[in-house]
Amino acid sequence: MAITNAFEQSHPPLVVIAGGSSAAGVAVAQALVSAGFRVATVGSDAGRIKAAADQTGGALPFTCDLADPESVASLAEQIHHDHGTVDGLIHLVGGWRGGKGLAAQTDADWDFLHHSVLTTLRNTTRTFYADIAASPVGRIAIVSSTSVTAPTLGNANYAAIKAAAETWVQALASGLAGETTENTAAAVVLVVKALVDDAMRAKAPERKFPGFTDVAVMGQTVVGLFSTPAAQLNGDRIVLN
Repeated sequence: MAITNAFEQSHPPLVVIAGGSSAAGVAVAQALVSAGFRVATVGSDAGRIKAAADQTGGALPFTCDLADPESVASLAEQIHHDHGTVDGLIHLVGGWRGGKGLAAQTDADWDFLHHSVLTTLRNTTRTFYADIAASPVGRIAIVSSTSVTAPTLGNANYAAIKAAAETWVQALASGLAGETTENTAAAVVLVVKALVDDAMRAKAPERKFPGFTDVAVMGQTVVGLFSTPAAQLNGDRIVLN
């Protein structure tokens, strides 16, 4: 499906970015806005998400506790009322907790990661799944980690949570494959070692950041998901450099 076909709807496709106040959230929103999408960028802090949206050239900021299902339901109601149904969900909510060895993999870190990564993913996808399944260009994407396939004792909590998130997305992909015979919607996993942005480079000019993925690359990759046929994407685990 060509990207031009996506805009044959009455309005350009609407994409929700969960975790939009991060550098990756800004970069993905910028790329989508530049490509002609409507973007709703969501964060838990009103000031931060507004500042992030101001950098994107047109994304609309929304404040929501994505770990609270009632708050997410209210978010969806507001978006539906003001902007219509959602065509894409890009889940960038994350965080990292690790330690030295297995004994340092604390329950507190596990609870933090479960709350930040899995709970927000479950709430947002359950809320917007029907919209995306019905969309002619429906896309769900999460950012995962290379640690899923190469875990260490020091990142056991993190790798396990990310693996669970990937399994959730595979379940979504299975559901989307059976929703319609046209196969217009897809759920995918984007895999990185870590992300890097200009601010990180400026703070540590001596660092090379080997294997890191620039947030701008992430943004362009997300835009490309909407111009790639869903049947070629659904269930993919795409490793970015």
